[in-house]
Amino acid sequence: MQIETLTVGPLQVNCYLVKCASTGDAMVIDPGADAERILASIRRSGATVRWIINTHGHFDHAGANRAVAAVTGAPLVIHELDRKILAEACQHAAAYGLTTEPSPTPQKLLQGEEVLIVGELDVRVIVVPGHSPGSICLLTGNHLFSGDALFAGSVGRTDLPGGSHEQLVRGIREKLFCLADETVVHPGHGPATTIGREKRNNPFVGAGAVGM
Repeated sequence: MQIETLTVGPLQVNCYLVKCASTGDAMVIDPGADAERILASIRRSGATVRWIINTHGHFDHAGANRAVAAVTGAPLVIHELDRKILAEACQHAAAYGLTTEPSPTPQKLLQGEEVLIVGELDVRVIVVPGHSPGSICLLTGNHLFSGDALFAGSVGRTDLPGGSHEQLVRGIREKLFCLADETVVHPGHGPATTIGREKRNNPFVGAGAVGM
């Protein structure tokens, strides 16, 4: 597996180009903005994009959906519960004084626990709602792409429409903290971490957090 991280847009979203080294097939996770940079990385890598995946529908994670889909021809994928949020991305961006490109309609709607195939990589969909109703994480090998659910030393905000702090904490503890400690976490913003580190030290959901 080859992983390239591109930090894009004014909200500094981590867009990931994940490529199967054996076949060249790839997925693009959260193409939030800066479409030309993302497309240049795809061309440079020689990857064939099989999936464009939004971990959730917020505008900062989806602003380059249209351009990347148009060039690569890859289907756009999102959880069914975030379809409406994705459709309203332009209005949400405007509320923050920002603009974004409208997303095309997703071609595949997820429900959870699906396995997407990227060359020889099996990519498991894990639904962890709370940041948004249909927030997902993606697990392949010992790498977890956590979207805005889990960060290094933090968790996603839950004060947006459809958010739930209780759901988010429960989902992280029950669905992510059961993974191996050495699992590398690639979040939607900020630096990478590991499951073990967050279990020990995360002040919101780790060993010292209230309720643990």
